[in-house]
Amino acid sequence: MNIETKMDVGGIGAARYVGTRQPRKEDGRLLTGRGQFTDDVRVPGMLHVAYVRSAVARGRIVSIDLDAAREMPGVHAIYTQADLAAVPVTFQTFFFTPVEAPVTLLADGRVACVGDPIAMVVADSRALAEDAASLVEVTIEEEAPVVTIADARTGALVHPERDDNIAAEMGDEDTRLAIQPLLDASAHVVTTRVRHQRIAQSPMEGRACLASPEGTNEMTVWLGCQSPHLAARWIALVLGMPTEAIRVIAKDVGGGFGLKNIPWKEEMAVIAAAKLMRCPLKWIEDRFEALTASSHARDQDVTLSVGFDADARLTAAWCDYACNNGAWPMGEDANIAVHMFMWPCYKLPAYGFVTRGWYTNTMGLGAYRGPWAMESLVRETLLDKAARRIGVDPVELRRRNLIYLPDQPHTSTLGIPVEDITPGECLEKLVANVDFPAFRREQAEARKEGRYLGIGVATYIEPTGAAGSMAPMTGETVHLRIEPTGKVVAMLSTHSQGHGTATTMAQVIAEQLGVPYEDVAVYEGDSAIGAFSPGAAGSRQGVIAGGATWKAAQLLAEKIKFVAAHLSNASVETITIDGGMVHVAGAPEMSRPLREIAEIAYGEPGRLPSGLATGLEAQYRYQPPPMTMTSAAHCCMVEVDAETGFVKILRWISSEDCGTVINPGVVEGQIAGGLAQAIGQVLLEDMPYDARGNPLAATFKDYMLPTIFDVPDFEYLHASTPSQTIGGMRGVGEGGCIIGPPTLVNAIADALSPFGEIDELVLPLTPARILDVIEQRDVSGTRASEGVPVAEVAAPVEAAPVAQVSGIDGDWNMVLKTPMGPQAMVAHFDCDGDAVSGWLEAPEGRQAFAGGVLSGNQLKFEMKVEKPMKITLKYDLTFDRQTVSGKCKMGMFGSAKVTGERG
Repeated sequence: MNIETKMDVGGIGAARYVGTRQPRKEDGRLLTGRGQFTDDVRVPGMLHVAYVRSAVARGRIVSIDLDAAREMPGVHAIYTQADLAAVPVTFQTFFFTPVEAPVTLLADGRVACVGDPIAMVVADSRALAEDAASLVEVTIEEEAPVVTIADARTGALVHPERDDNIAAEMGDEDTRLAIQPLLDASAHVVTTRVRHQRIAQSPMEGRACLASPEGTNEMTVWLGCQSPHLAARWIALVLGMPTEAIRVIAKDVGGGFGLKNIPWKEEMAVIAAAKLMRCPLKWIEDRFEALTASSHARDQDVTLSVGFDADARLTAAWCDYACNNGAWPMGEDANIAVHMFMWPCYKLPAYGFVTRGWYTNTMGLGAYRGPWAMESLVRETLLDKAARRIGVDPVELRRRNLIYLPDQPHTSTLGIPVEDITPGECLEKLVANVDFPAFRREQAEARKEGRYLGIGVATYIEPTGAAGSMAPMTGETVHLRIEPTGKVVAMLSTHSQGHGTATTMAQVIAEQLGVPYEDVAVYEGDSAIGAFSPGAAGSRQGVIAGGATWKAAQLLAEKIKFVAAHLSNASVETITIDGGMVHVAGAPEMSRPLREIAEIAYGEPGRLPSGLATGLEAQYRYQPPPMTMTSAAHCCMVEVDAETGFVKILRWISSEDCGTVINPGVVEGQIAGGLAQAIGQVLLEDMPYDARGNPLAATFKDYMLPTIFDVPDFEYLHASTPSQTIGGMRGVGEGGCIIGPPTLVNAIADALSPFGEIDELVLPLTPARILDVIEQRDVSGTRASEGVPVAEVAAPVEAAPVAQVSGIDGDWNMVLKTPMGPQAMVAHFDCDGDAVSGWLEAPEGRQAFAGGVLSGNQLKFEMKVEKPMKITLKYDLTFDRQTVSGKCKMGMFGSAKVTGERG
């Protein structure tokens, strides 16, 4: 069922394409098996790669015997890290900052997780390479691994050169002192703990790479990625090569979900080996590797406490969050975004948090659709639990606390500004289309029959279309031209892994130009065309590329009208374009096809207006507002079998506001895909590890993905509040995967309410875990094996005496551990008694400060910055002879560690 709110989005042409269900341009190719994925590409002289991987989670490599493998016919080379070290690499995060873990192409003397690549075999075929890999004998001196977050707190160092296993840390324990009195004074305090299982992204197509050296220092790389432009820039940075030396092509990619934002160890090893061998090399990840050796996601443990007054209105909240980063994360992450987006759509007066990422001897952390989704899961499930405890309807509790349009502009407790979000309005639209009282009557009757129905709701906002605040998150460029044939060609930096960008961008162009949709061809998937963009990352392409395409098409239409007016001796205002025909108002006999205008623009320059460039082309790069928010409210109805613990989803309704809807079918496809993944996370998917660090779900027999029998027919309500961007679009790519889990959990919890609460949410909610609640005993064994809670009080440690410093004047080399990675800077201090002034200098520039106060060996000073957003940085540093350490309070980003030494 689709209930759509239509809106006037305007357009130059009479034909309306924006807002309509046009057939996808990609489908004919993909559905008939004519797609071109990386493994479909063949290059002369191409050889194939297979990896020898570690079978233990932690240990020292004693020896690697390659002799038998090298003797196999068809084997061309076998590389270890000692060989590939000839190609220097510096691994980067998605944000183009160095990864802090000592990541190498292959294991360098030690292994840190099962699946760690130790050696690379190059052979005539993949089969021969795998056979040879099986003959490589690796001797490892095994050590006890650090597997869980609880292990990481007290266990051995995953990376021996580090001080602890904390991969990243933000927030401030001190804020608990301010939050706790507010909680204590609240009429109601509800605390919940959520343990989210580890997820394997499981894209339809695994990772894939074909690297072909070109010339003396160039490389063409066919890559399964989410943006050829970002991948090319990233590869060049990692290899220390000019960006223009790397060309990345990705015609068709079978799903990305964040895993393919950047290439990782295996892809880069292929590229490095291709440089050494000077021949094309291909590696195609098999499903066993995809499940056990691709970066995983989630694996989080969070405790949230929230206070409410007597009227069920929010008073304060405190959160303690931990995330398993594994051994080789694609960027150390404490997931500050969880806290940034926890409360912007609610009226919460005060919030504090501490958030940490931990290294363990497991596969490294990667992004996964809505990496910050825990904010909605823990918040929305707690709100339903609070509603039951306080005795308020869950919808009513949200109504009292949500931000509605009249409440805006509003700034969250962490400084996130919101101006046009509509979570409250989406909830009202949902309530208007779902008969909640009727369901409650049906639920009551069903319980008399021993059937347990439940209904769950959730609301959220999603940051989309981010640009200008992080290095890779930029604007978008589109280059449009009308060929002499009258057909339209668009070259974009977008990339589709199922997003339908070739379709939606063509719809925008067709409407704004006034040409048939069938006459527009969109080209993408090649770093050699278009300009830099991160492609499919952060629900951005419809917003930013859509805006760029919208404006470029308008500019090109203006040129067409100018030329047509000149040729017809008419005013520009009288010219219209419709269906590929150019019309003059009041003179139908002067209508001519666009092709005729194009032929003149290209082939008869003398007939053009004086000074006008030949051809019909336009280019535009769009820099949107820093962030565009999408809002939604969902409702789910389930039946839980009290005998078996199985869950049946009866109905699911989505009320989504993604602004201007270019193609409802594409929007609904994005929502449905995210919801399918949400159902998998809540009910089925799990990548557990045993105590020795072995992954226990190596096939789809054990790693259970949702099937068509688990996913219902979704119903869609489209609320369309135009955003402040060109065209008014809002992103929608990650929403279903964010709001889906709490919606389904709340429905299950409602069904189980006659038996009791889900006191601690441990995912997935398997039948055994549901029976834990129904039978009020540990059917699943979860309680017997549960780890140490996140919230803990550390034992007091006696502080070591700090040596007095003779002076801090001069330069200091410091590193600030920001959420986007470590930021190196030079600090200069000038002391005048206790007063300190100076400056901080980073690659982005230098900024001075004054008013600092030095007390003994402790320096405190503040610095107001404007970019990437306006915040006040508050430094608290302690000096010890030639070193400095401390923290920096960064407004909404919490606190970050500072370390350094005298320059």
